Amino acid sequence: MPSEQTERKVTVTDGAWGTQLDALGCPAGYCRERWNIDRPDLVRQVADSYVAAGSQAILTNTFIGNRVMLAKHDLADRAAELCRAGAAISRQAAGKGVRVFGSMGPSGEIVMMEQIDPQELKDAFAEQACALAAGGVDAVLCESMTELAEAVIAVRAAKQHTNLPVVASMVFDSGPDRCFTSMGDSVEKAAAALADAGADVLGANCGVGIDEVITPVAELRASTDLPVWVKPNAGLPELIEGNVVYKQAPKEFAARVRDLLAIGIDYIGGCCGTTPDHFRAVVAAVDKSAN
Repeated sequence: MPSEQTERKVTVTDGAWGTQLDALGCPAGYCRERWNIDRPDLVRQVADSYVAAGSQAILTNTFIGNRVMLAKHDLADRAAELCRAGAAISRQAAGKGVRVFGSMGPSGEIVMMEQIDPQELKDAFAEQACALAAGGVDAVLCESMTELAEAVIAVRAAKQHTNLPVVASMVFDSGPDRCFTSMGDSVEKAAAALADAGADVLGANCGVGIDEVITPVAELRASTDLPVWVKPNAGLPELIEGNVVYKQAPKEFAARVRDLLAIGIDYIGGCCGTTPDHFRAVVAAVDKSAN
């Protein structure tokens, strides 16, 4: 890796995986995690593309890798296999100079509505976290969480069943200044609960886009002394000729990075719609701000 990457105070992570895999031909409605076994070459291509763009940390193709979500694809019993394989692919692409964060997304069930037993959910996240650890990740990322209760369960499962650092990242896209989750939890409340659960890093990802994430991230920075993780979308999706398109260009996305750096974030990445081209632009913006 170029020496200047290791000198950055802010870690540049990666961008979207789902939209990148879709662009490589993953069929609509297909379980992308299955490609960790069926098409590891294409999953590796995504990982390699972010490393080549200058990312200092990359994720894994395991976002819906918990057995609750995989059951919808008749793959529940392969949860550990798929997550372990996804972690190994990213680990191989990362080599020694790039860290790997194992992605754990929501279960699709709501705890407060009693759609799933909390212990069943914790067991599912524990299984996933252990498989990611076995595959060689450096940390576990509980991301795109909209329900605070589920996020707390995921963090506790990962902390109790691995010796790895855990990032907890919520979606703040509702309420005044987008400082609340869709279920009504404030940034301040989420920060306190997730820190109490044992999270090592707190974050915000997905949501409305980088323009709308500035205020909730500032609120998050003011609410915690822990490192702050940010991964916004490339704007809002649009349906064009039957295809989901994110129109925010790399230069436009990177232009707002300076605002996030001024807040004092520790990790900057992107979620839906961001690409390796976005991260070449982000790397340049981060390096320019350091000079």
